[in-house]
Amino acid sequence: MDFQTEKEVVLGFYKALENAAQNESSVVFEHYCSANWLWRGMHPFDVQTGTDAVNTIFWSGFTHAFSSLQRRIDVFMAGENSLSDTREIWVTSMGHFMGLFDNPWLGIKPTHKLVMLRYAEFHRVEAGKIVETALFLDIPALMMQVGLRPFPDQTAAQFVQPGPLPHDAIMTASQPASEGAKTLEAINRMISDLGQWKLGLPLEEELSRSWHTDMVWWGPAGIGATYTIERYAKQHSGPFRASFTERSGTGHICRFAEGHYGGFFGWPNFTAKPIGGFLGMPASDKAGEFRVVDIYRRRDDKLIENWVFIDLLHYLKSQGLDVLKRLQT
Repeated sequence: MDFQTEKEVVLGFYKALENAAQNESSVVFEHYCSANWLWRGMHPFDVQTGTDAVNTIFWSGFTHAFSSLQRRIDVFMAGENSLSDTREIWVTSMGHFMGLFDNPWLGIKPTHKLVMLRYAEFHRVEAGKIVETALFLDIPALMMQVGLRPFPDQTAAQFVQPGPLPHDAIMTASQPASEGAKTLEAINRMISDLGQWKLGLPLEEELSRSWHTDMVWWGPAGIGATYTIERYAKQHSGPFRASFTERSGTGHICRFAEGHYGGFFGWPNFTAKPIGGFLGMPASDKAGEFRVVDIYRRRDDKLIENWVFIDLLHYLKSQGLDVLKRLQT
């Protein structure tokens, strides 16, 4: 199916925001977004309604902190939400915001140096307007870039993460529907296997059903990136599963694919009760929420790359640790 009209709306929105002066962003939001725009952001921004709220609570402070801001896109795709009973078209981009960190933001002191902030953003477009958005920012990755240590030593590697190996994911043109269907099928197969961690197979054998052996898992700051099924099992999936019990079922708001790429987000995706160890936290009787974005690349009939965003600041706050507040002390 053709999603070009919706893609053009989002690309126009991005261009207008990048060209807008500090005091002109509200006009851009009003032009491209609906009056009752539903906007979801990572902690501490959470859920906002309407263009004024988004501009005041998030965007104006964000653009004040980072001078000469650029959006550097690695993935751009669109598709029909496979989870909706009505036809919903979503447009997704992923990459980095790049800018000069010139003013304080969320209690993080500026460095006046170049920084890269990972992002993933989902927009639902309807009748030429953006009516719903989810913006995930890897805020802890920014903290690490400027020398802070918000978490204990992580299990995998931390660095500015690249986009897809083939460099073919900025899909401004239409893609064959058959390729998107194959990608969505691979994603759904992986989700079915994941379930509630009860497939009953050894972990590496379970993963090999959906993933190529040379998979790359680009995880969020606090966990990090890892390469190959063997190292992914040792450096993230195994330790993560060992840290939780009572994992809920999987719940997503949007899930689609275009070409060899696809993804989803949830609010939350799942809940799980910590039994101790994850991010250095103790066991708790309170289940934590995991708000997650996953962006995938498919090769042949299996998944090969996965970019993951988790609102770890929200999860930790629910467990009694306010990382941003701790910066003030």
